Amino acid sequence: MKRSLAVAVTLASGLALNAAAQLPSAPSPASAAPAATAAPAGPAKVAVIAFQVAVAQTNEGQRNFSDLQKKYEPKRAQLKALSDEVDNLKKQLQTQGDKLSDAERASQTKTIDDKEKQLQRSAEDAQNDFQQEMQEMYNSLAAKVYDVLASYSKEHGYTLVLDVAQQQSPVLYAADATNITKAVIDAYNAKSGVPAPPAQPAPAAAAPKKAPAAH
Repeated sequence: MKRSLAVAVTLASGLALNAAAQLPSAPSPASAAPAATAAPAGPAKVAVIAFQVAVAQTNEGQRNFSDLQKKYEPKRAQLKALSDEVDNLKKQLQTQGDKLSDAERASQTKTIDDKEKQLQRSAEDAQNDFQQEMQEMYNSLAAKVYDVLASYSKEHGYTLVLDVAQQQSPVLYAADATNITKAVIDAYNAKSGVPAPPAQPAPAAAAPKKAPAAH
């Protein structure tokens, strides 16, 4: 049952907003691009972009992901409560086991097994539902960000844009000046009109320990 409990703990503790890692992978937007037209005369102008990062870090992407997390907070709380209940039942069985009859011990063991199975099913269902909604959310937003990317690339004369976020990206080196990830994020934010999410408060620093007084 370790896998089910691990999934439950993940959901119960919440998913950190590390959208670049959390958002599911999707086919490169280039696969949805229209048929290529004749390249303009002159030298090629190449740029790179971390496309998944761009999608996740738009104001809209951060807002949508935060909303999705909030939607699943009740489910996380429910799974944590069930996980805690299973842990408590196990502790009770361990401490009271020698005082129980065989029938009582078998009954409590069955109760624990049933609740662990319920926890596993609920955790897996919640995880699958979360991932499916996140995939749909990403795909919808990625299509809109790609349109902005295409417009930005044409406006600035780029003839080729490579996605460095792909696992098998052919890019071995790219100068910082060729990376248009932030520029596309800014362009999309301006077009969407979605405001930036509120800044998260920084964690309070631990107070330094006082040195013992000198005698």
